[in-house]
Amino acid sequence: MEGVLLLHKPIGMTSHDCVAKMRKLARTKKIGHTGTLDPDVSGVLPLCIGRATKIVEYLTAESKTYEAEVTLGFSTTTEDASGEIVSEKAVDREILAEEVLNVFSNMTGEREQTPPMYSAIKINGKKLYEYARAGIEIERPTRKITIHELILLSGINQDDKTVKFRFRVTCSKGTYVRTLAVMIGEQLGFPAHMSHLIRTKSGDFSLEQCLTFSEVEQLVEDDRLAESLISIGEALKYLPKCIIHDNLAEKVKNGAVLPLPEQFVHLHSGEPLIIYDENDTCLAIYTKHPEKMHLMKPIKVIKNDFV
Repeated sequence: MEGVLLLHKPIGMTSHDCVAKMRKLARTKKIGHTGTLDPDVSGVLPLCIGRATKIVEYLTAESKTYEAEVTLGFSTTTEDASGEIVSEKAVDREILAEEVLNVFSNMTGEREQTPPMYSAIKINGKKLYEYARAGIEIERPTRKITIHELILLSGINQDDKTVKFRFRVTCSKGTYVRTLAVMIGEQLGFPAHMSHLIRTKSGDFSLEQCLTFSEVEQLVEDDRLAESLISIGEALKYLPKCIIHDNLAEKVKNGAVLPLPEQFVHLHSGEPLIIYDENDTCLAIYTKHPEKMHLMKPIKVIKNDFV
């Protein structure tokens, strides 16, 4: 069994929990996820099974789309609704939609973001949330992120102390939406946190394509799980595609350096190029040779006689 399973991750499970459950259902250890979702977050979680674990990094690198709710009026330790309150300031003025839209416009594009203490990023061999749970706050390196689009999805809901509104964000890999909610609050002049989040897209994969665990369990019972998987080639269809003749397939399976087809000379070294055989089977990921520009070399062999 190999391919990508699009899981609708439920609230209350970590991404690792989802992988562990799928290993039991699919009866294989070779499963990996393509981007962590916090336990309180639901949505699109592509799981790579079998040989597809070799393409995890290419799916993880894709942009993500989320629908979130931000609450102005108080911030929390975890930057979401599960944390303890650390700062409060009643929203004592009217927040207008136009003001929020101006903030969204200013935040769109490339910018820097500091990951939250409650995150799985490792520093000195320990995850940040391990430091946070021990009451230790350490310096975190900022990272560059890209906010491709910010859209207001609701009206501005205001009571005596707080303001809530929903938004959709499409962003680059590594963006923390709960930190983005805090940043939005800062721009509006109030402490804030993310009060709800769902991932609606991961790359080209949408929530409508995803299966719940109940549906997966039924597919396993009906012995139809394999046919529900997206093929490796389909999962990588957004990347440049090179079809080779069968007489070259064995060389590709053995990781040989090959001549670079003329139509791909524009690629930069390091850019992936997907190699398919004449049966449209994904064999390997290649890239332009860094020194010999007329050649291409393998980054990863997906299919060979040994795997």
